[in-house]
Amino acid sequence: MDKSVDFGAKIVKLHRYLVKNKHEGVLSKQILRSGTSIGANISEAQYGSSKADFIAKLHIALKETAETEYWLQVLRKSDYLDDTMASFLISDCLEIKRILISSINTAKGNQ
Repeated sequence: MDKSVDFGAKIVKLHRYLVKNKHEGVLSKQILRSGTSIGANISEAQYGSSKADFIAKLHIALKETAETEYWLQVLRKSDYLDDTMASFLISDCLEIKRILISSINTAKGNQ
């Protein structure tokens, strides 16, 4: 999924920005881990050994999306991110979340 790769790249850039410009290390590591894990789990799902494995990996990606959304909210409320930057990233995150939910529901319907 190209959207998850693009989002992962944005998260890597966000991590770099937070460390370099804001001197923030703890939250930036958390969001780096969760934000890049989304695409990794989607990629893994595509090579799942069964339909159940595929769905399970997408569920993990969905959980990572929820965690990433949480960290973005924390970064915004703690003034590490301005509203504009946070809004764009949260919007991207929510779009991936909607796609994952739809994909999970479709896969479950095809079981």
